[in-house]
Amino acid sequence: MMCFQATGRSFDYASRDLILYRKPGMRGYAHTVPHMPDEDSIRSDNMWNRIMMIAGAVCVAIAFYLVTRLRRFSFVRSLAGNHPVLSWLLPVAAVAAAAVFFLLLYNMSAMVVVLLELMFAFLLTDLVFLFLPKGESRDLQCILGLILGVLILTIAFFNAHHVFRKQYDLTTDKTLPQGQLRIVLIADAHLGVTLNAKNFQKQADRISAEEPDIVVIAGDYVDDDTSREDMIACCQALGTIGTRYGIYYVFGNHDRGYFNYRNFTSQELRENLQENGVMILEDQSVLLGAKQEDAAAAGKTFSVGGFYVTGRRDRSSQGRAAAETLTADLSENCYQVVLDHQPNDYAAEADADMDLVLSGHTHGGHIFPAGLIGLWINANDRVYGHEKRENTDFIVTSGISGWAIPFKTGCRSEYVVINVRQNGE
Repeated sequence: MMCFQATGRSFDYASRDLILYRKPGMRGYAHTVPHMPDEDSIRSDNMWNRIMMIAGAVCVAIAFYLVTRLRRFSFVRSLAGNHPVLSWLLPVAAVAAAAVFFLLLYNMSAMVVVLLELMFAFLLTDLVFLFLPKGESRDLQCILGLILGVLILTIAFFNAHHVFRKQYDLTTDKTLPQGQLRIVLIADAHLGVTLNAKNFQKQADRISAEEPDIVVIAGDYVDDDTSREDMIACCQALGTIGTRYGIYYVFGNHDRGYFNYRNFTSQELRENLQENGVMILEDQSVLLGAKQEDAAAAGKTFSVGGFYVTGRRDRSSQGRAAAETLTADLSENCYQVVLDHQPNDYAAEADADMDLVLSGHTHGGHIFPAGLIGLWINANDRVYGHEKRENTDFIVTSGISGWAIPFKTGCRSEYVVINVRQNGE
């Protein structure tokens, strides 16, 4: 199967044509697309922030509900004696103490999630006790609610901090180097939440042991709360990963920061990634693993058995190129791996005949039922897992960590191994 690749051409920007060039030392051919303004793509991308803001708005109501449940304890009533005000103040103090503890230990988002999960646990026990005899102990109901709440939070803490391995096996009719391609995908490290420099190095070692052909990072590597020390050390950890064709990166909506209080800039992040061998793609494509052959009759150069890695600018970025523009001058005979941080352009990407689109951003739902809400409001085309539309495979990872909250009740942390096999091999 032959794949045409032209190089050394350039066109006037006004013609809206494409520019192809080869950078010195680059492993393959890079293809850059001019950034044409697209007002539809310039939209607010604060889904998780909106969810947390809504949760914060009802936090007082949740706390009140928890207070009414704790007030049922005979122990609380005994301490309060005949003082009705004290019977309220004691459970209020208990809920407030728990809230302040998690606020100081983590942040406001974590505090809200803890209260939410306790509320869900008490609601479940309330529902169960509706079907039990009226004489059942209120103390037992409260104790079971607390135990269930602690159990949910313990499992959620483990799901966030333990990184699982997820594997997908795909096939293609297109020619691949050595007949197959092994990709390792990570996204949403949000360094500093559950992964610091030491922990991330362990994950880098695990990824290197997978012997990947390429490693791809689908955005949100850092966050507003990431320290400069962790950023530098984790970029150095990426440099220790062994691959055949390198490590490729696209920016997410959090990488550049929202609040401008972290102690490094997005430019310093860019420089540290590049110093450790990571190639940043911004509406660019790189051709890898191809054998160049001349076709004298046609007077052109053909690429045999190669594949493209295409990195899209994030949806939150101005001037992001359209999917069809990114593929307009690429050979349809070469397999194309596309990195797109947010999974919400599936129709256009399928129409552009992209082979494999890899995303993060959703954290797999992170805190149930946030993922379902994201689908309901059309914030994302998919929250987690694999989907095939026409000739395009789409994969969304739950992320190797997550934003702000050290708990996961809707998913678990992971890195993803994708084995693409050429049919007939």
